[in-house]
Amino acid sequence: MRIKNLSWMQVEEYLKRDDRAVLPVGSTEQHAYLSLATDNLLAERVAAEAAEPLGIPVFPVISYGITPNFRAYPGTVSLRVETFLAVVRDCLDALAAQGFKRVLIVNGHGGNLPAMGFVNEWVADHPGMKVKFHSWWNAPKTLAKVHEIDAVASHASWMESFPWTRVEGVTPPTTQKEMINWPAVSMAGPANVRVHLGDGNFGGRYQRSDDDMLAIWAVAVEETRALLAGGW
Repeated sequence: MRIKNLSWMQVEEYLKRDDRAVLPVGSTEQHAYLSLATDNLLAERVAAEAAEPLGIPVFPVISYGITPNFRAYPGTVSLRVETFLAVVRDCLDALAAQGFKRVLIVNGHGGNLPAMGFVNEWVADHPGMKVKFHSWWNAPKTLAKVHEIDAVASHASWMESFPWTRVEGVTPPTTQKEMINWPAVSMAGPANVRVHLGDGNFGGRYQRSDDDMLAIWAVAVEETRALLAGGW
């Protein structure tokens, strides 16, 4: 259940019987022919679908992340590392103060990975709190399903092209883009990153069938739900 659909009184009642919550984190950045909000849409949606049968509240996605390499693409907004971690800290502090004790952070953006180390540090300073950090797209079962369908998959390629991340009126190429050497390109600075990447796809086909994508999605939702249901 999404927090946006609840009143504070309902959340107070929920906390009398459960102490779990989900905090999605994403990014607003270029995704080639897909929505600039792709990471946000996917993180919040997989969190909501995973949590719904369990009755666990899902907070609105933190919609800006760490993405300095894409700043030359209009529409991309990048937070400083310290800014992003401060926002995550404030959110966790607020949840802890209200009585939430188990929090699943569902991450939709690779650039946000510095938060993994921060979360470990935060938990060490907050006895009784448990926080899991889950990058849904490269979790073991989900990534295995992606590779089962097509081993050539990357940022802004087909693996992120779900029906709800596609942009109306935009037709992506039907070709398969050659994979770029991202570790090398990422060191070139934002302007040169754009020169090397062009449209922004790192490599691979731009789109696959909805059947393929929904098969991946089903695995991703189930894998995320399993983290909420057990292992705390």
